[in-house]
Amino acid sequence: MADKSPLPAPGGGADREEGLALTPKFDADGLVTCVATDAASGDVLMVAHMNGEALAKTIASGEAWYFSRSRRALWRKGETSGHTQRVVELRIDCDQDAVWLRVEQLAGACHTGRRSCFYRAVPLGQTGSAVKLEFRDERVFDPKAVYGGEG
Repeated sequence: MADKSPLPAPGGGADREEGLALTPKFDADGLVTCVATDAASGDVLMVAHMNGEALAKTIASGEAWYFSRSRRALWRKGETSGHTQRVVELRIDCDQDAVWLRVEQLAGACHTGRRSCFYRAVPLGQTGSAVKLEFRDERVFDPKAVYGGEG
């Protein structure tokens, strides 16, 4: 992926870990992993990826921008659904290779119609190859009505 990041190249270990300059360490595909959580509840809403442009647009606009690995395209959360994420706080980890967004989520974050992409639990203590998932969240919107087709 040929992302020309508007952000500076990563610094050395001490500068990256203790310095004040944002110098993200993008992976070989030019991406960092981003976790978005609900600013009020702390619930994990979604995990996505950002390239330099998405990170810069998020910082500049206060709205969450991501990079779709499957579509190989930049996208603003909610541009199709209207279910935007207003960024309350943006943090970077010690290595500057992962981003944490605390957001105010309008309606649902998940394309399946749920508030969070983490709507199923894996009960612990199961053995064998047929582990059964348990639903934890109901739909908050109809994905077919929002996206058309399968959602």
